[in-house]
Amino acid sequence: MNLTDRLRGARLVAALTGAGISTASGVPDYRGPDGVWTRDPGAMTAFTVENFMADAAVRRKFWRGWLGHAVWQAQPNAAHRALADLDRQGAAVRVLTQNVDGLHQRAGLAARKVLELHGTLRTTRCAGCPARFPTSEVLARVERGDDDPACPACAGILQPDIVLFGQLLDGDVLGRARRVAAASEVFLAVGSSLQVEPAASLCAVAARAGATLVVVNRDPTPYDAIAAFVLRDDIETVVPELCAAVTGTRLRPT
Repeated sequence: MNLTDRLRGARLVAALTGAGISTASGVPDYRGPDGVWTRDPGAMTAFTVENFMADAAVRRKFWRGWLGHAVWQAQPNAAHRALADLDRQGAAVRVLTQNVDGLHQRAGLAARKVLELHGTLRTTRCAGCPARFPTSEVLARVERGDDDPACPACAGILQPDIVLFGQLLDGDVLGRARRVAAASEVFLAVGSSLQVEPAASLCAVAARAGATLVVVNRDPTPYDAIAAFVLRDDIETVVPELCAAVTGTRLRPT
């Protein structure tokens, strides 16, 4: 059975999305040839919770790195829009995203249908108390010269609502993601290196439960061997075609 036939008529489509789905929106990835950590390997240290919490210099570099970052002006691209359109056309779409940019919601997918495995950049929390703030307010303080902004409520360390290396994923979010993966008929892994666990293991959860696993990524991944199909196509081109195949409209020959 070819890819078109495997996708046609699927009722629950889950998509695990990584940085590669947002590069066409101008958001740089991390591990690609021109990725943030490829160009500056030292930048990765700021994304480690131990370094972030212990070293004010690391936090200053971290916050400065988000000033004027492309993520704040990024718009959803054809791949984000295709997943949202597929949901509007009647398939039940659930996105399990490793991204923190909010572009799936901006493309029109309801927030309840997007599980942000690694959190969101849009809000910032205090490590010492329950306070939360829009990240835009925190960055405004950085722009004014407060380059290691502390919590105004308790003077604790502020961290965007993202999961740093060394921090655990939210157990409730991960549990819901595993249930979605196990229930899906089609599981698309799009634009992810599938090197970061436990998010990447959702591919195995889906495949074991009988879903058609389709990996769409520029480079090989650790989960290619268990995928029903592996596509190296341009994400902005292939994701709309995959979504169209679900509704029985169009897909390139396989």
